[in-house]
Amino acid sequence: MRDHTDVDEVAKLDLLKAVMAVREKFKEVIDIQIVAFPQFGLADNPESVDLVWQAMEAGADLVGGVPHREKDMDKAARQIEIAFEIALANDADIDMHVDETDDPYWHTLELLAEKTIETGYQGRVTAGHCCSMAAWDEKLFQRILGKLVEAQVNICTNTPVNLIIQGRESGHPTRRGIARVKDLLEAGVNVTCGQDDLQNMFYPFGNMDMLSVANFVAHAAHMSSEQEIKEVFDMPRYKAAKVLHLDSYGLKEGSEANLVLFKANSAADALRKQPERLYVIRNGDVLVRSERSLTLSPTLPFA
Repeated sequence: MRDHTDVDEVAKLDLLKAVMAVREKFKEVIDIQIVAFPQFGLADNPESVDLVWQAMEAGADLVGGVPHREKDMDKAARQIEIAFEIALANDADIDMHVDETDDPYWHTLELLAEKTIETGYQGRVTAGHCCSMAAWDEKLFQRILGKLVEAQVNICTNTPVNLIIQGRESGHPTRRGIARVKDLLEAGVNVTCGQDDLQNMFYPFGNMDMLSVANFVAHAAHMSSEQEIKEVFDMPRYKAAKVLHLDSYGLKEGSEANLVLFKANSAADALRKQPERLYVIRNGDVLVRSERSLTLSPTLPFA
């Protein structure tokens, strides 16, 4: 830790305090986790290292990272080491943006899995994006897959934004640019889905609706059998709950009454129809109730 704080650091920590104030204001509506995310790396950036330490001390929840933004794989390994040092000191989980690139050179996911195993941090590390996986040869993928299973690293595919961003510079045929969801699931890796970016320069669409995101995953990852559709439907539910350590999640006696209710006959029906959310319930209280009316013309033969 350095013994001084410059003006930029003060501004960044003030921003953190503002975010924490938002978290406090809306705590009865939504649980917000704050990730101390070093946008420009850590290996050669002592200022960012200091800021992550300070952010954790100030109340951030998780340690972030973006190892593929470093100069090379050696520097990426150093970033991961620093992130684990901070996380272990704060007993905090780790959530990193990993290999968000089309370049197969980057396989920092392997370094992350190895460090997780080395530190005994199984189940407490999440890797988001993992796009270069789509460009790895099969030998490299299988090697890393075994380490992911042993490390119990969670994978979060951000399918909508990565379908927009990845493959733009590669020409044709164009890579899909997302993690190999089906293969990861078949191996026993916990895979969830997320919405990275919303109405910004990276992704002008999106509404943070995880049912919509799951629909994207089903299409892009070729998940169309009955069992595969169920797996996708569980990504923003039980698989996400595992990432967040929500032990009381689910429909069973003693679970917290946090529910989103809608009309659907099956997982496929829910993903297909994207139905109106009739009720949003938190801790037993109805926060949102939706009603939609539909009037058919009496001239229609099925009215």
